Amino acid sequence: MKTIKDVLETPGACIVDVRNPYEFEEEHIAGALNIPLDQVMGSIDKFKSLPKPMVVYCRSGGRSGMATMILKQAGVDEVYNGGGIYDLKQLIN
Repeated sequence: MKTIKDVLETPGACIVDVRNPYEFEEEHIAGALNIPLDQVMGSIDKFKSLPKPMVVYCRSGGRSGMATMILKQAGVDEVYNGGGIYDLKQLIN
């Protein structure tokens, strides 16, 4: 099974921040897209068209867990819950 670090090191991997826009503006991972959790369900086609694999993160891991579940149930493949922003930043650096 791939670790989040393995996924992040995959060429072309996509990172999605599911926090609110104001949280994203304050701080985010370089290159991440911002698609807030409340917009995930209505953005399934967009998620399906994004490069894979995909790592989804939020502040602490709760919202990214919900987003990952929604996406997998909607048939989006290669989606991984990256957890919270600070945990993910530690993996990247």
